[in-house]
Amino acid sequence: MLTSKQTKPCFYIQLRADITELMDTRHQLKKATGVKITTNAFYIRALARAALKYPLVLGKVEGDNIRIAGSVNVGFAVNAPQGLVVPVMKNAQNMTLADIAKAEKSLTEKARANKLALDEVTDETIALSNLGAYGIDSFIGIVPPPASVILAVGNTLHQAVVRNGQICERKMVSLSLAADNTIISPDYAAGFLNHTKELLQNPASLED
Repeated sequence: MLTSKQTKPCFYIQLRADITELMDTRHQLKKATGVKITTNAFYIRALARAALKYPLVLGKVEGDNIRIAGSVNVGFAVNAPQGLVVPVMKNAQNMTLADIAKAEKSLTEKARANKLALDEVTDETIALSNLGAYGIDSFIGIVPPPASVILAVGNTLHQAVVRNGQICERKMVSLSLAADNTIISPDYAAGFLNHTKELLQNPASLED
């Protein structure tokens, strides 16, 4: 983290996403398949899909060039007895929601039991940190050295919003993106974050 703060000149952008439909879809999928799909699985799936459209978020500076990784390897933070651990889900772009949910469960259990293999904590190309379970509304993550961006997700809040001229209650979540400005421009990062939001607000697009 110290290396990241010293070598990555980051900027930070934030928006809110309406995940009301996502939460409904999550419960419906659990009933239909018997597989518990966490909200994190949706975030990982959305990150993987958005990264394919905005591949610079997978970039890494090598000399005078930027090398774009050939796969979306999502590192996600896990609070373990030995401290913060970051398992890496490899090739997330090729995985279904159910695949991601099963892999997340397995990697999380290994992380908390201190049984992760070296291959399961290396080659991270994009990062995710979710503190929603701890009641944190929003926060800014530190981009880990192997990656160029990190998405920080806050708590799901029930908020009054205006839709079609009517006030209604919706489930909203804060999405904060930290990005390395040596690789990614603010407008490019904004496009990536907005596309991630669009995918989360249209959860059916994450099921295929």
